[in-house]
Amino acid sequence: MNLHRLDDDDYPSVTMGQAADLLGVQQAFLRSLDTADVLHPHRTTGGHRLYSRQQLHLAARMRTLFDEGLTLDAARRIIRLEDELATARRHIAELRGQRDPSA
Repeated sequence: MNLHRLDDDDYPSVTMGQAADLLGVQQAFLRSLDTADVLHPHRTTGGHRLYSRQQLHLAARMRTLFDEGLTLDAARRIIRLEDELATARRHIAELRGQRDPSA
């Protein structure tokens, strides 16, 4: 068995119905994010969408921004900028950790 895969944030293990229930949204909301090229769920051989935990977090972030009145494009830009900022902060922290402590 590959149960360790369930610990992987990128492993697609949640069906569309389960994802919608977990997020408190309609399945149409998830389909719209797929159509808008925001989410890229895994497709089974039968064409069913499967979502990873990472994708669920992204969908939840999008929903929050929509609830605040933002458009799809604005929400997408905000999330992209937030992700870039988080990456930059991690990189800065790594660089600070690599400094010579005797300096």
